[in-house]
Amino acid sequence: MKQVILDYKTGKLEVSEVPVPKIKPGNILVKTVCSVISAGTESHKVHLARKTLIGKAWNRPDQVKKVIRTFHDRGSIETLSLVKERLATPQPLGYSCSGIVLAIAQDVNDFKIGDSVACAAPHAEIVCVPRNLCVKIPYNNLPTKNNRKQINFDEAAFVTIGAIAIQSVREANVQLGEKIAVIGLGLLGQLIVQLLKASGCEVIGSDLDERRLTLASELGADITVHPNLLEKFSQQFSHGNGVDAVIITADTKSNQPLELAGKISRQKGKVIVVGRVGMKVPREIFYLKELELKVSRSYGPGRYDKEYEEKGVDYPFAYVRWTENRNMEAFLSLLTSGRLKIDRLITHRFQIHEAQKAYDLILKRSEPFLAVLLDYDFESNTKNVNGGTKLIWHEGSVRIARSNSNQIILGLIGCGNFARGVLIPKIKKLPGVKIKAVSTQSGLNARNISQKLHCDYCTTDFREILEDPDIQAVVVATRHDTHASITVQALKAEKHVFVEKPLAINIKELDLIKKTWQEVSRNSGVCLMVGFNRRFSPHAKKLYDHFYQRLAPFIMQYRINAGPLPEGHWLLDPQQGGGRIIGEICHFIDFFQFLTGLEPKVVCAQQPNDINEANRDNYLITLKFNDGSIGVISYISSGDPAMPKELVEVFSGGRSAAIYDFKKTELYANGRKKTFKTRSQDKGHKDEIAIFFNNIRDGGELPVNFDSYYHTTITSFK
Repeated sequence: MKQVILDYKTGKLEVSEVPVPKIKPGNILVKTVCSVISAGTESHKVHLARKTLIGKAWNRPDQVKKVIRTFHDRGSIETLSLVKERLATPQPLGYSCSGIVLAIAQDVNDFKIGDSVACAAPHAEIVCVPRNLCVKIPYNNLPTKNNRKQINFDEAAFVTIGAIAIQSVREANVQLGEKIAVIGLGLLGQLIVQLLKASGCEVIGSDLDERRLTLASELGADITVHPNLLEKFSQQFSHGNGVDAVIITADTKSNQPLELAGKISRQKGKVIVVGRVGMKVPREIFYLKELELKVSRSYGPGRYDKEYEEKGVDYPFAYVRWTENRNMEAFLSLLTSGRLKIDRLITHRFQIHEAQKAYDLILKRSEPFLAVLLDYDFESNTKNVNGGTKLIWHEGSVRIARSNSNQIILGLIGCGNFARGVLIPKIKKLPGVKIKAVSTQSGLNARNISQKLHCDYCTTDFREILEDPDIQAVVVATRHDTHASITVQALKAEKHVFVEKPLAINIKELDLIKKTWQEVSRNSGVCLMVGFNRRFSPHAKKLYDHFYQRLAPFIMQYRINAGPLPEGHWLLDPQQGGGRIIGEICHFIDFFQFLTGLEPKVVCAQQPNDINEANRDNYLITLKFNDGSIGVISYISSGDPAMPKELVEVFSGGRSAAIYDFKKTELYANGRKKTFKTRSQDKGHKDEIAIFFNNIRDGGELPVNFDSYYHTTITSFK
């Protein structure tokens, strides 16, 4: 399918062929009929992408701080590789469209195949949309004056932009008869003017463009003036009191719109900022008038809340009357009632394959424009069956080429930040390994990564990789809740499996893997490795050798200054990530098992009494082993990020050792100290990956037996 994508490294725009997205739980698959380019938001993204690296850094100082911390931890080479990889990740463009439902996840029960819908989704022929970001296009049978039977796809495609306009009006909390000013009469401004008139307000609009002033007047604005005259006319318009509210939809770095809003507002008035404008608040005027300043956040309540948007958890109707989904519904209802006129706003339209021309028009401003639409080749993918609409589509792969090779043929399943930044660069450097295919849930990501790696094909259905007879091994780097299922299916397909930790997130999954491994390992020579990499670090090997002939139990301390995760992070979700004990602390349990060669027999975990949510992931875990060894894991989320992340200290039989962030190891014996250093942080990923492929090539005993993986994982459940 075709999708509009932006290369964030170069700023290049293109329409590319990508695999159809795989439908996810709580989602709907939609065949797009029409989408609307949001000129302000999307052109800003393109302009930012076309800036130099320094220009991008200037716009995102928060990301610069992360890069500096990574440089400190991992060194210049790995940091540069991570930055390049992140910048080279293509970005989808667009967020407002309409179309026909193709497929529905099992847990979505209020849509059906063939429904006409409007949704918040990018410019692509087929989109996968969360339930709460999709609404049905209403069909009206009520005999109300001006009501229409059904609005068309062109109008419905404005749904997300319309919801943004509605939310700004709600933030202004306008009352019947109030006098409202709208600064900036682009697409959003024109919609807001009509919404305000529908709410019974009197409206004065302002813009630099004479054509937009004329259009706003025709769509209902009571007065439209140039910004230079706005202060004078606002006084006349409001009988000298000032306007009740100002909604700013202008797009400029200048602070002038905000300053002007302060001047024309009444005492205790409201200023709502929607557009991207200068935000240096002129304190004097805002203080003297005691003005209320609000920044309207996108479509409405629910925006940026992963529980709402990704998991479909709705807010109670009685307490949150207008969510982003209900704002979208309200916009379509206003269209059906005839109170909004969209056709006057459409100035240009292009076919999806002509999207580059559409963006050239917007970026170069070669001619006046307002709403620019993209049309999709709907008819070629549909046909009428018994008066209805049957949609012909195929979920799956985009094939690039075929090759014959005597190398180990590999398939990648899941390619998130860790896989792209850590695993793939290590695999690429290994001789005799050919990455044939890539599978991700996003067709855009699959296409981008497969092109970079010169793969034969990419897909959104990992089963295609498992069914490929040429592929001998797979790397599973998906989110944690899918590790067990994919690993079981891959083992049954007799593929060698490298799966990132954790192996499973509950006992049921773990026991299923154990049963499958016992069946498969008896009949085939497949290899299974789990991504517990620290045991393969040269620092770990030095430490292990230092205590090789120990006779006394270990006293082990592993301190991790992990830092907090942002609220809503998928790892914290028990169903998806398993939480930080299962998802991360399993690493350190495995490290203690590596040193002792034993499984933990006693486990005790404690948390401090702290009601602060930011400190919820502080753990002190004590493990006791059969030989009397004791290991203590101090996992800290509330520390300062400037402190090194990991410190390992080990004591036994008069010997001591310490690993400092896997950069330096100090070994103490007989009153002397030996120091081992690596050029940069080395947590063992390189050697771990090499051992996996060497085992496939040469056979022999597995580097880590399954029982060790089992006991590490089951200990994390306790």
